[in-house]
Amino acid sequence: MSTHVAILGTAGYLPSRCQPASEVAELAGLRERTVTGKFGLTGKYRAAEDEHVSDMATAAGERALAGAGIGPADVGAVVYFGSTFKDYAVWQAAPKIAHNLGCSGAFALELDYVSCGGPVALRVCRNMLLAEPDIGPVLAVGASRESDLLDHTDRWSQFVLSYGDGAAAAVLGPAGEPPEVEVLGSHMITEGRFADDTMVPAGGSAEPASHDTVDKGRHVLRVENPSSMAGLLIVTLSRLTDAASGAAKRSGLSLDDIDFVCTSHVKRTAHAALLDAFGVDVERSVYLADTGHMTGVDTLFALDRAAREGRLNPGEHVLLVASGTGCTWAATIVRWGTRG
Repeated sequence: MSTHVAILGTAGYLPSRCQPASEVAELAGLRERTVTGKFGLTGKYRAAEDEHVSDMATAAGERALAGAGIGPADVGAVVYFGSTFKDYAVWQAAPKIAHNLGCSGAFALELDYVSCGGPVALRVCRNMLLAEPDIGPVLAVGASRESDLLDHTDRWSQFVLSYGDGAAAAVLGPAGEPPEVEVLGSHMITEGRFADDTMVPAGGSAEPASHDTVDKGRHVLRVENPSSMAGLLIVTLSRLTDAASGAAKRSGLSLDDIDFVCTSHVKRTAHAALLDAFGVDVERSVYLADTGHMTGVDTLFALDRAAREGRLNPGEHVLLVASGTGCTWAATIVRWGTRG
């Protein structure tokens, strides 16, 4: 029985429509150079009206399976880790994605971890395969269409103006010796005191949907507690570093062993500060200036992009690290191998 779990293939997907920074700036009432400079956004992609997270996740899943040389019928589980803003409310995307792909023998699993979904999905899939190696290959797939939830005029929520649409997927399975691309250790930290800071306020049981909630614009992403957000920004860099250190320790490594970083799209200054904390040069990371933030999709999308651009070398340790509103900080380390 293998004691290693490998990534057999990855893929990303972007919709056909690109929204340039100039358009984002106009919607937000900002200068274009503010969007490109401060927010680090040259553009982002927007899904078509009839293109939902299940569609984008299906497209990414098809590409990942093809790259891994795995047939849909051989997949044992389909794990969705993308946005909770899906085709429908109170609804799971994973069963539909599995059906769309023809994964007739797979069970479906849904993870709800917003922007830190990528590292969490790798952790869950790895541990599941180690505990139940007879499951067979597992497809982790996520998508985001949260660009629909933006109010560009809300100054407290301007940090989300970089939200774009897209999808990413990875196929995981038991590995040989040595694994080509091995998933190593993970670590997560949660501080629930930030749980009510950011959300779509209306539509749940706390604030049921009504004509009034629609008229007041309560069905978009809002920062409900701006004063608490300042505290969150202060602790986030520290917690991301702690999560990365925990993942490194569980991998038998230290932060000094990190060679490459895949993280969520954030402002350029925050991205630089995070890499500085890890002691990694900016050139040894992926900055998603052309896609913006695709919530939980970012880290796996960045990993796939780095691989396709030939930026990862055999034996290197790649850190996937992200934070998700709530707030949870998560990290997973991958040892790159011969598969590119």
